[in-house]
Amino acid sequence: MSSPPWDTPDREAVYRVIAERRDMREGFLPEPVDHSVLTRVLEAAHRAPSVGLTQPWDFLIIRDAAKRERLRALAERQRASYASTLPPARAARFDGLKVEAIREAPVSIVVTCDPTRGGRNPLGRHVQPRTAHYSVACAVENLWLAARAEGLGVGWVSFFDERELAAELGLPAHVEIVAYLCAGHVAAFPPAPVLALTGWARRRPLAWAVHEEEYGRRGLPGEDTVNLLEQTAAAIGPPDATAVRDARNHQARLTKPPGSLGVLEEVSARLAGLAGQCPPPLPEPAAVAVFAADHGVHAQGVTPWPQEVTAQMVANFLAGGAVVNAFAAQVGAEVSVVDVGVAAELDAAPGLLPRKVAAGTADMTRGPAMTADEARRAVETGIEVARDLVSAGARCLVTGDMGIANTTASAALVAAFTGLPPEQVTGRGTGIDDATHARKIEVVRTALALHGLLPGDPPEAGAPPAVSRREALEVLAAVGGLEHAAIAGFVLGAAALRVPVVLDGVIAGSAALAAAALCPDVLAACVAGHRSAEPGHAAALAALGLRPLIDLELRLGEGTGALMALPLVQGAVRVLHEVATFDSAGVSGKESGDGNDVITE
Repeated sequence: MSSPPWDTPDREAVYRVIAERRDMREGFLPEPVDHSVLTRVLEAAHRAPSVGLTQPWDFLIIRDAAKRERLRALAERQRASYASTLPPARAARFDGLKVEAIREAPVSIVVTCDPTRGGRNPLGRHVQPRTAHYSVACAVENLWLAARAEGLGVGWVSFFDERELAAELGLPAHVEIVAYLCAGHVAAFPPAPVLALTGWARRRPLAWAVHEEEYGRRGLPGEDTVNLLEQTAAAIGPPDATAVRDARNHQARLTKPPGSLGVLEEVSARLAGLAGQCPPPLPEPAAVAVFAADHGVHAQGVTPWPQEVTAQMVANFLAGGAVVNAFAAQVGAEVSVVDVGVAAELDAAPGLLPRKVAAGTADMTRGPAMTADEARRAVETGIEVARDLVSAGARCLVTGDMGIANTTASAALVAAFTGLPPEQVTGRGTGIDDATHARKIEVVRTALALHGLLPGDPPEAGAPPAVSRREALEVLAAVGGLEHAAIAGFVLGAAALRVPVVLDGVIAGSAALAAAALCPDVLAACVAGHRSAEPGHAAALAALGLRPLIDLELRLGEGTGALMALPLVQGAVRVLHEVATFDSAGVSGKESGDGNDVITE
């Protein structure tokens, strides 16, 4: 039999110290840390598990105020360099996270790793040489928890150039720095992590991080395996009617003629309904996810552009040289590129999210573009990207796309979901000539006929054919692209988290049709950024009942049209936050027939 468990108070104390650990950035008191207390904390760190019992850590204690001030200067330089890379909304939040711990805390503890300790063949490090560093991470966690149990605050400072710091500390060349920790008594521990309290990031629920037997099979211990798509759809609800009413009433009381902001007033009311509060949170910072994938239908000659352009443009996005990068910089949005199905293998790079489901789709004129499993996995990829970006602090999501021949798949999806004929929804994409356009229409017609999706009688205006969730996935698998399925999941993920998503052009519009078929309430989170020059996009928006904010005849994709509209979305909400009401500003409202001022209450 196993040993009896600890008494309940002891067990609860362990969980309490874990739950109440905090990364302290400020608020340290000047009183010194008792030597015996510090020794106990270091002893806890020294008891951490290590590969082969190599104990590859060392602890460098720094108390000298002058030295800590020099180290703070090193950190501030790196901090300023990082801040210069942030969009304005992120930079503003970051500015409120000043790191004063190096100066305030009476003790700094530098935790190092000696990967050579243990000699040539320490047990357990032969196959995984990085386990020395993982062992040191365990020591850091032990130190942090023991410090919290002693009532000490600890802050981890990461804004250092490692070798610059190592030189200042006189470390041997083979010794690496794992953590710079500041420790001391604090005035108070915050009720939650500071990054969560300031809105920088959100904690991911445990259910998002637990997989059963294999990666992707989600479920908490003792519970049934979760279907991510079904779980996400179940979390999506209709707009909050009370919040919508409150937003409209508030608009009527603002210092402007009622209705004078036109469509923007409706946008603000819809976002209030999505958030369930008035005013809704400002939709910033914003994050663009450019979903990239290749298409087997490219072989049918629907575009003169070679398929290799998809991977080349991904490299351009990551280098910051595309239009989406310029527009994102203009409006202060962050750009990530999601490889959900690029045919080529892509090198790792900052901003690239490697989530490849398959190396492109199959030719939809010869069979399904995706298997049912690939379509489902692509949708789940989009859901998880939405979750990750929102957890990282995004308060508005923006759809982007890249994939040579993806407007062909978009036309097929729009026709399948709206019941409109291929010639009415198939556009010229990158600017093809008449012959190629005619070819493209026939390719779309052939694919729809092959899969039993060719429209019959024209549907009523604004009434797309009703399809089940299973049928929607089947349509995606038959004629969609991996990026279409991922964008559909991205929209679903945003809606489940009550975060607005600004849709780009025809690729996003066709994906939104799929998302709405999977869960109709998803539309509460959707804002149509613009109307593309592609005819299929206008058809998709009409079927979805979404009104585009701008119409500039754009047809680039990438997320560019949505980014152009982003300031309008943000401005619509900012009005509810910042514009004075008639009564608060002392401004007279419109006079009624009896001569009394009218202020809608």
